[in-house]
Amino acid sequence: MAAPSAANLSLLGLFLQADIVVKLVMLVLLFASVWVWTIIIEKVMTLRRVNSEANVFEDEFWSGGSLDNLYEREGTDPTNPMAAVFGAAMSEWKRTARIAGSEIGKTAVEQRVDRAMSVTIMREMDRLERFMIFLASVGATAPFIGLFGTVWGIMHSFSAIAAMHNTDLAVVAPGIAEALFATAIGLVAAIPAVLAYNKLSNDLARFGSRLEGFGAEFSAILSRQTEEHK
Repeated sequence: MAAPSAANLSLLGLFLQADIVVKLVMLVLLFASVWVWTIIIEKVMTLRRVNSEANVFEDEFWSGGSLDNLYEREGTDPTNPMAAVFGAAMSEWKRTARIAGSEIGKTAVEQRVDRAMSVTIMREMDRLERFMIFLASVGATAPFIGLFGTVWGIMHSFSAIAAMHNTDLAVVAPGIAEALFATAIGLVAAIPAVLAYNKLSNDLARFGSRLEGFGAEFSAILSRQTEEHK
């Protein structure tokens, strides 16, 4: 086995001359890295959009206009999570109010409305948190997958060196570089995944709290209106 040329020490060269197992590890990690960045970009854009839409919806909600009119415009076919929470609460409240001759009390009405909003918040947050588990998984496992590729590559390199009976640095270095390249790719995938997961989890938790706060305020408004209708 001749010593690799200098050109083979490029990133592409290291990949092409690596063992098949190390190549597979690198490809898996590269795919994971691309998917991680796709998720990061999508989540950042989605959070900006839903927060912006929530701001617009809250401005309309607190503007003093008719809740029935707002429900007709936004609640019946919601396009954002906060409108969905509002629509679920109004729909449940209207259904309860239409029950003729019912003995449903104020507490029962509040419980139904609160349950409808809680289920909607959970559903909307589940949708927003989609693929977050992938970021956590890549952040936790990518360095070890890369390390596996490194260990395998070093074992393969040492076997080849032993067969050649040549321990010159020019012979040893390329094989070791191929193996370490796998660890580097693992870190390239893991570091953005960990940082993004922590940041996005915090942003999602804040948005979830915002939905819950809106739900609590709206529940109080509906409770007052229920008392007025008694």
